[in-house]
Amino acid sequence: MTNHALWSGLALVGALNARVSGSALPLGVGGVSIDTRSLAPGDLFFAINGESRDGHQFVGAAFERGAAAAVIDEAHAAELSGSGRPLYIVKDTQQALERLGAQGRARAAAYVAAITGSVGKTSTKEMAREVLSHFGPTHASAASYNNQWGVPLSLARMPADTRFGVFELGMNHPGEIASLVQLVQPHVAVVTRVAPAHLEHFGSIEAIADAKAEIFGGLIEGGVAILNRDDAVYERLLGAARILGAAHVFTFGKSPEAQARLLSYETIDGAGVVNAEILGLSMQFGVGAPGEHLALNALAVLLVAYVFGVDLDAAAAKLDGFQASKGRGGQEKIALENGEITLIDESYNANPASVRAALTLLADAKPGPRGRRIAVFGDMLELGPQSGEMHADLADDFRRAGVDLLFTAGPQAASAFYAVPDAMRGAHRRTAAELEEPFLSSLRDGDVVMLKGSNAMRMGSLAHRLRANSAANLPQGR
Repeated sequence: MTNHALWSGLALVGALNARVSGSALPLGVGGVSIDTRSLAPGDLFFAINGESRDGHQFVGAAFERGAAAAVIDEAHAAELSGSGRPLYIVKDTQQALERLGAQGRARAAAYVAAITGSVGKTSTKEMAREVLSHFGPTHASAASYNNQWGVPLSLARMPADTRFGVFELGMNHPGEIASLVQLVQPHVAVVTRVAPAHLEHFGSIEAIADAKAEIFGGLIEGGVAILNRDDAVYERLLGAARILGAAHVFTFGKSPEAQARLLSYETIDGAGVVNAEILGLSMQFGVGAPGEHLALNALAVLLVAYVFGVDLDAAAAKLDGFQASKGRGGQEKIALENGEITLIDESYNANPASVRAALTLLADAKPGPRGRRIAVFGDMLELGPQSGEMHADLADDFRRAGVDLLFTAGPQAASAFYAVPDAMRGAHRRTAAELEEPFLSSLRDGDVVMLKGSNAMRMGSLAHRLRANSAANLPQGR
């Protein structure tokens, strides 16, 4: 075992409640993985039975890629033990992953924040990572690892010397966050915003708020809740936080009653400039990525830093290092044959609130002399019976954002397409793949393009196509 090992081979036996098989156990493992595609040499591989595939099929591939050991279940022990490779054999690999995550949380004397919300979870988590990493060893969920696999995996990957931990919690059904937050045991629980998302499973915004409020049930004694004071269901969340044991509540937003209050916001040179009053202190600071929604969530991050004992001015100064990632508002220049466009890639997912937030980015963007604002919009899924109405309601938002051309994909997005003026209609198709040709052929120098839609609509494929095309083979604009 090296000094950099995440877990010692012997410690894993007890943490996993496992019996061992095969060659000698590794001295230590450098990481934990459930996916052979991203597994690094020296990792511990968990054979998780996922939604579409059983990880036991990939144990051999994991060792070929350099896994130090694998965790398998008793049902596959006879089949896989013959290889002689080091194996930890458990009754259930999912439960073993959760046990290891719980051990990872228990051994780290870290200040821990848990973040949920209908929109802004990942960007807020990444802002918190960016800020806190300047003040001590910081560990945060990778990507959007916020479900029954991602949360225990993220905890299992947390080094013992972590000072600050930041974890994202998501849900599709009631009860999911309640179980996840018991693993995380946060000192601080943040709800960024509650908005219509997964209505198909919940039926009302109030039911969504109740599911998000489950996060307060996992707070450690003396824990803090951080809430969006502007949220329509703020009072409901506040009541839940108090009932479920939050010792303190801090708020952020535009409301005069917010303890972290946004006074003004503007975009300058592709970044945000924020004027705020936080706990009575007047502050001006920059956020490295544009968008008022990011500025508001930055206030929540500063409240987290304050609770963790970080100086507010010092924390705010680090927000200018934050950059939005691809699919979540990241902006980039894309070469055309005779110029370039600006791509605002918001393709990761979509609900009405996140679409409106993305449209503020498009509205703030400045096209070139011949350029236009172009929105490419795919269906927002899991919105239930009101889906068509919610899509059509966005027509006014497209107009207010100054959209010159609207391209849409999917049967629900058609409601928005046919609700905008004729001059704004670019093209509508059933899928993103079918939309590719009319969309790409419309582009010209100076355009600003914003992509948005639910994951299943694959709007990100259009971003991939734009990036992959060279200036020589991209269809010429007109």
